[in-house]
Amino acid sequence: MVQYIAARLDSSFAALSDATRRGVLEQLGRSDASITELAEKFHMTLTGMKKHVGVLEQAGFVVTQKVGRVRTCKLGRRRLEEEAAWIEGYRRLWDARFDALDQVVEELKRKEKADGRKKRE
Repeated sequence: MVQYIAARLDSSFAALSDATRRGVLEQLGRSDASITELAEKFHMTLTGMKKHVGVLEQAGFVVTQKVGRVRTCKLGRRRLEEEAAWIEGYRRLWDARFDALDQVVEELKRKEKADGRKKRE
C-alpha cells in the first residue's frame, strides 16, 4: 500500500512539475479541448502536446476520448487528496519547527536584555 501511494505521489508530482502541464490542467478546468487546440494555445507541436497530455493521463489528471480524428481532453476524476495530505504533513512539521525557533529567538532576546541591564548596574 505504501509503495502504491509513493508511486502515485511520484507520478503526480512529476506530472505537476512542468509549467506547460499545469497550464493544460488550468485550461481544461475552464473547458474541454482537443490536443490540437491545446497545442495551438501553448505554441507547441502536436507531438509535444501529445506527450504532455500522456503524462497527465497516466497520472489520472486527464482523460482523452477519440472521436473520428479528434482527440478531446478533459479533466480526469483524479483529485489531489493524497498529495494535499502529504504536503499538509510537512507544513505542520515546518510550522512546529518555526514555532520552536521563534521560542529560541525570544529566549535569546530576553537573555540579551537581562545581560544588558546587569552590565549597566
